[in-house]
Amino acid sequence: MKTVGIIGGIGPESTVDYYRLIVSIYRERTQDGSYPSILINSIDLKRTLDLIEGNRLAEVTAYLVSEVRRLANAGADFGLLAANTPHIVFDAVAAESPMPLISIVDTACRAARARGLKRVGLLGTRFTMQSRFYPDAFLAAGIELVAPNPDEQTLIHEKYMRELVPGVFRTQTRAEFSAIIERLRTEEKIDGLVLGGTELPLLLRESENSAIPLLDTTRLHAEEAVTYLLALPNSPN
Repeated sequence: MKTVGIIGGIGPESTVDYYRLIVSIYRERTQDGSYPSILINSIDLKRTLDLIEGNRLAEVTAYLVSEVRRLANAGADFGLLAANTPHIVFDAVAAESPMPLISIVDTACRAARARGLKRVGLLGTRFTMQSRFYPDAFLAAGIELVAPNPDEQTLIHEKYMRELVPGVFRTQTRAEFSAIIERLRTEEKIDGLVLGGTELPLLLRESENSAIPLLDTTRLHAEEAVTYLLALPNSPN
């Protein structure tokens, strides 16, 4: 059996969600009672965010590459970064990785294209909403990406870091985020929304807002990992 390696801990709540989803999706697809082989390397969220906050991207890359190598050395056949924000350096990490890595951005982009979406909103951390790694990938696929306005971005980022990352999911916060989504739908004319933070589905997965599709990047990434896992040939005995 092949093994998926997960760079987790960025953050912990979504890492647990990844584990549960990969196990569940794998069992749904195989229907043979088996379970997937998974390795999780839970890294230091604070160190990662401090480096990104300081725009020390070369150090972020070096840190993530070293942790990906630990997974490969432990026996992982391919891997993923279980968070959106670190994808700010995904290409650089993938270039040095000793094993294939699955991009959450490319996965979300394929899902948006498959749904025929043309103008898509993006929620996530400030780093994700203000960086180019999502817009550039989506524009290359002919999809326009729309971020919330500056005040909304401030609210989303603060709530994300103070509540969602530590595992606090409040009804009021869900209502505030849903109001932002509705404004983007009515004023910015988005026809879909990328939940570009892996804690966001934990808050909004059960949201009553169904006027537009919400692209759950955690689930999409987990589904892609299982697809990759099942497609890899097993080594001969």
